[in-house]
Amino acid sequence: MIEIGGRPILWHIMNIYAAQGFKDFVVACGYKAEFIKEYFSNFALHNSDFQMNLRTGERKILDSSAPDWKVTIVDTGLETMTGGRLRRLKHLLAGETFMVTYGDGVANLNVAHLLEFHCAHGKKATITAVPPPARFGALELAGDEVRRFCEKPQSAQGWINGGFFVFEASVLDYIDGDEVSLERGPLERLAQEGELMAFRHTGFWHPMDTLRDKTYLENLWSTGRGPWKIWP
Repeated sequence: MIEIGGRPILWHIMNIYAAQGFKDFVVACGYKAEFIKEYFSNFALHNSDFQMNLRTGERKILDSSAPDWKVTIVDTGLETMTGGRLRRLKHLLAGETFMVTYGDGVANLNVAHLLEFHCAHGKKATITAVPPPARFGALELAGDEVRRFCEKPQSAQGWINGGFFVFEASVLDYIDGDEVSLERGPLERLAQEGELMAFRHTGFWHPMDTLRDKTYLENLWSTGRGPWKIWP
């Protein structure tokens, strides 16, 4: 619920999907779930003009700028791990292919292409692979002389988990209980079985793990340079 540009990071992430036609969400809550519940329960009110009868409490929406999203909020437990949270949503996923993401990273990801890639390879799971974000300026040295300085270059070394997934319903069978971490158990097993594929995303991606990350994303947004804003 930490804000970028006056909106929770969760809102930004959901907009990435909604702008590309994916508007049915299930939010797995844990710590501070009450804040997420309150935010969405009052969302229509805060984004609408309305008329209210103070005697009866009856409310009539006059005009609304709220999006046409369907949002299901589920309290998946305070101590539940990432895999366990997914397992608790099984009854809501109807045995279908579904997408998963964390609540702390944004990207200019083409979600439709990600889904097409997943459906084409026929495996159980797809993970979005991204280059590691650059954290420090790079120096090219010759002895003690700086031959080249590059401010925070994008790393070309390897790939990391970008946190945007597509799963078949059978992936939930790899999760035994609340204590299961998605990353430690299920994804490792899927990789060992040859059922995990990687969708390479070389565009913008950035997590919000630290105050420095928040400041960076806030500066991008406030100056109109937020690459993850792919909606009008």
